[in-house]
Amino acid sequence: MNTMDGAGERAGGSRADGRAQDDAWAVMERFYAAEAAYVAAGGFGEADYDEVAACLDPEVVLHQAPGLPFTGTGTWRGREGMERFLAAFSEVWESMEFLEQDHWGDGDTVVVRNRVRFRARATGREVDTLILQLITVRDGRMLECRPFYWDPTAIAEACAYRPAGDGVG
Repeated sequence: MNTMDGAGERAGGSRADGRAQDDAWAVMERFYAAEAAYVAAGGFGEADYDEVAACLDPEVVLHQAPGLPFTGTGTWRGREGMERFLAAFSEVWESMEFLEQDHWGDGDTVVVRNRVRFRARATGREVDTLILQLITVRDGRMLECRPFYWDPTAIAEACAYRPAGDGVG
């Protein structure tokens, strides 16, 4: 098991820890930092998307799990699709803080266990949860991501989300 180390990059495309800049974990370290900065800056219409887009393959695909209040279900394709996903995401979340990150794999594939604290914009409530992601990269950019949320109900409660027809009015 490897834990996020924050090692810096070296000239020639390698990092201080000897890993290539384009291995899956190095790509994800850059993506997570850009994603958190995008959300913190206010998301779509407020934040600069260029740093996030630079981490994404033009054919990137995000397979979002059903039942999450901030994105619904479905597949988000391409950099524009990811921007639409992050726009919806940043409307719901005021902040996201990565508390712990463990990862397994190397080369083009990595599994990441993130312990994340989110703060909802509408309610100010925080939720501390686990997200497991299966990620592939191509040419130093994220190509595919499949996230699995440990507790979607806790996320929905933090957002004060209630599915239609739940009898609460």
